[in-house]
Amino acid sequence: MDDLRDSPARGFDDAMMRLGRAGARITRFQAPEVIESLTLAGFLFSAEAYGIWSKTIEAAPDKMFPRILDRFRTGGAVKAMDFVAGWRRLRALRGIYAHSTAPFDAVLVPTSPIMPPHADRLMTDDKYYVAENLLALRNTRIGNLMDQCVLTLPTSQPSCGLSIMCPPGAEERLLRIGMAAETALG
Repeated sequence: MDDLRDSPARGFDDAMMRLGRAGARITRFQAPEVIESLTLAGFLFSAEAYGIWSKTIEAAPDKMFPRILDRFRTGGAVKAMDFVAGWRRLRALRGIYAHSTAPFDAVLVPTSPIMPPHADRLMTDDKYYVAENLLALRNTRIGNLMDQCVLTLPTSQPSCGLSIMCPPGAEERLLRIGMAAETALG
């Protein structure tokens, strides 16, 4: 819930209140393994992406948005031993996360901690682009890193969603929870 901006916070808090009124038991908890996993995302995902797409990218790099091109290309410099060690650590973190979230039916997070950023500034301010891009993707990245199945529902705030996460293979449970949550959220 770090760096959660006002509108997404209002949407999330309102959703928690509505779900609680509908009978859901809400427990707030910390998952430090998620923070560590986010530090692995940059090099694991860029290395994998570049490994898969490098020939296509390099055949026509001018067709790719320059900032994304740069991010993909950083994956080419990742050493195999670092990539393997990173995936081993991520699998261990997934195990810790699975254990710490096992008592819960689902994990709920704001879909994004920010509102859509200012498009003009994204194109002219590199630091702003990087910061806003990482924040915009952070909470959805949690689902990817922790290997979760996820669905998102709208909240009372425009452009602010509620993501519901369940363990891998629990799609039926996720859909049941999602249907009940959708009813409670109105």
